[in-house]
Amino acid sequence: MAEELTGLRLALRRLQPADRMVLAYFALMCVVETVWFAQIPQAWWLITLHVAGAALVLYATRFTARPVWIFRYWCPLLYVACCYREMAMLIAAIRHARLDQTLADLDFAIWGVNPTVWLERFYSPALTEFLQIIYTLFVPVVLFVPWLMWRRGMYKEFRYMSFLLATGFLVSYLGYILVPAHGPRYLLEHLQNAPLKGLWLFDSMQSTLNRLESDHYDCFPSGHTEITLLAFWLSRSVSRGLFRAYFFYTICIVFATVYLRYHYTVDLLAGVLVALVLILTAPAMYRRLSVMGDSIGD
Repeated sequence: MAEELTGLRLALRRLQPADRMVLAYFALMCVVETVWFAQIPQAWWLITLHVAGAALVLYATRFTARPVWIFRYWCPLLYVACCYREMAMLIAAIRHARLDQTLADLDFAIWGVNPTVWLERFYSPALTEFLQIIYTLFVPVVLFVPWLMWRRGMYKEFRYMSFLLATGFLVSYLGYILVPAHGPRYLLEHLQNAPLKGLWLFDSMQSTLNRLESDHYDCFPSGHTEITLLAFWLSRSVSRGLFRAYFFYTICIVFATVYLRYHYTVDLLAGVLVALVLILTAPAMYRRLSVMGDSIGD
């Protein structure tokens, strides 16, 4: 028993800040799934996956082989992708209120119009096609910066970016639970004068995303806005050219989320605010969670 406790203490000391953030999220979700055990389909399976994922992270700290080393760097980003699928099951089971109308009312109070309907005046198949491509490339574009850091051996910078992106994703998931909403493409469909049409790839891209996201309540805050802003901010440590490219992409995807009817504008505002708070507070959190007191991101 003493040896096991010693091994656990060593494993905890070897954890990276991103690991600690993910493990804290796992613990929180296990509590949620235990409290609402009877309402959540396959709650026992979700809890088992969280415990297994946490055990794998802790066990991996005992080894230094390159495959395990690579896993330890990338696993926080892999885990948050899995956690996204969990949200569809959790929110449907424990959150019976749907706040789309509240968000739409806030939009109307701010602008005096429904933004997705008002933007129809700029509609064109070419613009729709372009913005759908921008929106669909969200995950590859966000992951391109950490991949580039990895390729260049910028491991210290990679660890911080992994921490910041993982934290950003997990915070947005908590927002989805607190403010479940499906999006204006469902609530305001009857107000739109015409369906969106693209040129060549639009229908296939949109139908694929609809299949992946139709059972999610993932509007508030806008994860696309929040996470893209974080990637844009961190891209400056790679090169000025990449920073400028990400600035253009960020402007495009923020506009695309409303033009394509995926988000209310208050979702975007919430995503911007969350990103700014994380940019300002993450360096201190990172130092506090790092055993070595690493300082980066200031």
